[in-house]
Amino acid sequence: MGMKCGNCGEVSEKWQYIRMMDNVPLKGGRGSASMVQKCKLCARENSIDILSSTITSYNAEDNEKFKTIVEFECRGLEPVDFQPQAGFAAEGVESGTVFSDINLQEKDWTDYDEKAQESVGIYEVTHQFVKC
Repeated sequence: MGMKCGNCGEVSEKWQYIRMMDNVPLKGGRGSASMVQKCKLCARENSIDILSSTITSYNAEDNEKFKTIVEFECRGLEPVDFQPQAGFAAEGVESGTVFSDINLQEKDWTDYDEKAQESVGIYEVTHQFVKC
């Protein structure tokens, strides 16, 4: 993700990778977050936490619509860009065939569903961030 400091507006030059399995303690014993980062410009410690209870699937009926699939608790960091990586999964609508470890870095993925005897794919992945 591309991140922006909520204090000074500095946008990080490097991609920040956030994983739900990461748990970093906050200064002063104030809990933990998925990622803690010190701003290079203003030196403020900021954090972002993946709210695991909000993760939901994007299904065939959601096709070509924006849908909230995850929420973050942002403390001083604001996500401004997203680059999907590997680790996504899909299931054939009619066949139930499971496709695991899908890499969406190119924003497209294709495969062949043997049970359904047809090509399957995910195309033109886009995103948007909505402030709550």
